[in-house]
Amino acid sequence: MVVAVKVFKKSAPNGKLTVYLGKRDFIDHTDYCDPIDGVIVLDEEYLRGRKVFGQLITTYRYGREEDEVMGVKFSKEMVLTKEQIYPMENANMEMTPMQERLVKKLGANAFPFTFHFPSMAPSSVTLQAGEDDTGKPLGVEYAIKAHVGEDESDKGHKRSAVTLTIKKLQYAPVSRGRRLPSSLVSKGFTFSQGKINLEVTLDREIYYHGEKIAANIVVTNNSRKTVKSIKCFVVQHCEVTMVNAQFSKHIASLETREGCPITPGASFTKSFFLVPLASSNKDRRGIALDGHLKEDDVNLASSTLISEGKCPSDAMGIVISYSLRVKLNCGTLGGELQTDVPFKLMNPAPGSVERERVNALKKMKSIERHRYENSHYADDDDNIVFEDFARLRMNEPE
Repeated sequence: MVVAVKVFKKSAPNGKLTVYLGKRDFIDHTDYCDPIDGVIVLDEEYLRGRKVFGQLITTYRYGREEDEVMGVKFSKEMVLTKEQIYPMENANMEMTPMQERLVKKLGANAFPFTFHFPSMAPSSVTLQAGEDDTGKPLGVEYAIKAHVGEDESDKGHKRSAVTLTIKKLQYAPVSRGRRLPSSLVSKGFTFSQGKINLEVTLDREIYYHGEKIAANIVVTNNSRKTVKSIKCFVVQHCEVTMVNAQFSKHIASLETREGCPITPGASFTKSFFLVPLASSNKDRRGIALDGHLKEDDVNLASSTLISEGKCPSDAMGIVISYSLRVKLNCGTLGGELQTDVPFKLMNPAPGSVERERVNALKKMKSIERHRYENSHYADDDDNIVFEDFARLRMNEPE
């Protein structure tokens, strides 16, 4: 059986440059990150002695485009790495298997290039725009740009430039760990003896997107107050490091009066289930999503993983975390008893059993993501399938 490998391509408006990438998603493994390996095909007659330069660009938008007035900009565009692709400065460059096959198939005018993400480069995150927002969405995005110029300072012309939007993502560790996150809080009352105790325990520390979150709740009422109802929320926490801002959003919730009222001296134990999904929050402004290229490819932003020895406050971009919040309503005078239990929400790592299960589900829905890391390449070059890298997003960088 021959495995067909999908390769994405995009050409300049004048057709003189075409860039090929084997994938659009590049994985940050905390200790290293996948290199961006591609191939560019040139029309050497068109160049007439000019050179071709490539750049890895990140755009960090932390404010609404429509609020930019009097020259104030709420975005930052940074060139992370750049190099001369043609003429090749490193003729002995080591190529990946995908580059070797593309160069062999595309001929003498094909030249490989490789870019590397800097350490601590943020993951791709998009904040969902509201109905009234007309500008580019907030978040962090990456793009590969290739253009023709006389030298590095020459910006070139749009007709001979190619820009491809890519994503930098993180996956869950292979092992989900054995620790069960939990929290135990108590609440006393003025002019009243005794306390209400609330214990919340989750069934795991790391959840995959689309999985059911199970919370075991134990309420022990040793006070004279009565618990009227129980509320559960999945909370997404976003920290925007550029402006030192933080905000939280409820992305799944339930309220129940089951077992209530919990009267003085009584206790209550119950497991509640919540499923946080991007599809359940489609119309809500500010929900963080994994940087997405297609509307059917969307999931909630994954938790940000920090490598050992690094401080979370040093992480750039938009730092994402999650918690399960439980509130007990103790009446008008009693107030509320609340606790948060943190957990991680991520995609399973490629090659894991969970990943295979997720891919099977996505294949059933016709939205399977195509990757080539684990493909077994055949010797026949005809099993490469090219897909045009169209303008998949309205906000793709010029």
